[in-house]
Amino acid sequence: MVTVLAFLFALGLLITIHEYGHYRVAVAAGVKVLRFSIGFGKPLLKWTRGADRTEFVIAAIPLGGFVRMVDEREGNVAEEDLPRAFNRQPLRKRAAIVAAGPAANLLLAVVLFALVAFVGVRQPLALLGAPPAGSPAAQAGVRSGDLVQSVTMGSSTQAVQSWEDLQFQLLSAALDGQTVTMHIRAADGRPSSVVLHFTDAQDKASQPDFLASWGLHLKSPPAKINKVIPGSPAAKAGMLPGDLVTQADGKPIASAGALLRAIQASDGRPLRLVARRAQQDVVLSVQPQRQSAAANGQQVWRIGAMLGGEIPTVVVKSGPLAAIGQGFSRTWELSALTLKTLGKMVIGQASLSNLSGPVTIADYAGRSAELGWLAYLSFLAIISVSLGVLNLLPLPVLDGGHLLYYAIEGFTRRSIPQRLQERLQQGGLAVIALMMAIALYNDFARLIGPFH
Repeated sequence: MVTVLAFLFALGLLITIHEYGHYRVAVAAGVKVLRFSIGFGKPLLKWTRGADRTEFVIAAIPLGGFVRMVDEREGNVAEEDLPRAFNRQPLRKRAAIVAAGPAANLLLAVVLFALVAFVGVRQPLALLGAPPAGSPAAQAGVRSGDLVQSVTMGSSTQAVQSWEDLQFQLLSAALDGQTVTMHIRAADGRPSSVVLHFTDAQDKASQPDFLASWGLHLKSPPAKINKVIPGSPAAKAGMLPGDLVTQADGKPIASAGALLRAIQASDGRPLRLVARRAQQDVVLSVQPQRQSAAANGQQVWRIGAMLGGEIPTVVVKSGPLAAIGQGFSRTWELSALTLKTLGKMVIGQASLSNLSGPVTIADYAGRSAELGWLAYLSFLAIISVSLGVLNLLPLPVLDGGHLLYYAIEGFTRRSIPQRLQERLQQGGLAVIALMMAIALYNDFARLIGPFH
């Protein structure tokens, strides 16, 4: 129920903000608005307001919305309304009305990111765990307990406040194929530097497990069992709360993260675990159970045990002006990252499995809501950026497609013929339908595994 409500609220808010951007600028430009609709299909609620008697509607299918304006291309227009028809407005006004929707979503993201930064959120420190032997991080000199304090890319050095901050900066650098210098404080307190060469990593940087594949992960606490779920594989194997797992299939387990990676690497095969219990070693045979699939379609395995221990955290908080600045910079950086990822998917340098549909978005909505209101606000900001950026893509039927028409009109001093626009609209719809089909395939592949 939490997932459904969180998803519906997110959809309603983001669609309303988007359409309100169109509506507000249209009214300010003097265009007569006939209907403001949240959703499609049969109206559930309907009322009118304003001097123009604009009809406000909440419809049954909450997967979009629209603002219908007086327009001669859509039917007969009363003589007195002709000066207020959308199609008769100057180019700058039409472009402003169309751009206002995505702009409203991006502005919402700025506000939400700024609010989260101002209130403050507790995040894990950028404290690195031991990288697997032979991994790029191990070869570069990363050691367990290294605390990343800043990173240098080119001539720019940026402070690192948290693990989330480090992830974002490293992924951005990898997508650009840059070399990164991490300035760290080692476990013994000595300062050091580690250089990561991402020059050949651009084609893999958008994968969800990219940093882990490089051996970069959080330092996690010991693999001590805090709770065993009744009826789970762990319970059936005889695992008890308080057990400290020290080995998996003969390999040493030094942390909770190492145990999770061993479970994932089992691919569902029985694991021979050695646990320390009451000063004695106990051997357990556990059969991992598939729970779901990751964003890249890879199977995710669980044994039904919750691990204890605490990860060092820090409260990331900013003053009012700094928070507003972070809201703008975070929105800009995430928009650029989204565009880079989409571009790499188009040219084949990033997997199409990165596309997510409503099922995955609903899942993340529910998870973030359960983590607390700040996590949910961050989720809303991220989705709002995605909605704004996607609507600015130069595809017919999207706002970006119309802005492309207007750019051509401004350059050539001639509007694109209506018949050609209709054909381009059909092509745009086909592209959008294909993207939705891929996104839905990815959604169900994550739920039940890849189709073969």
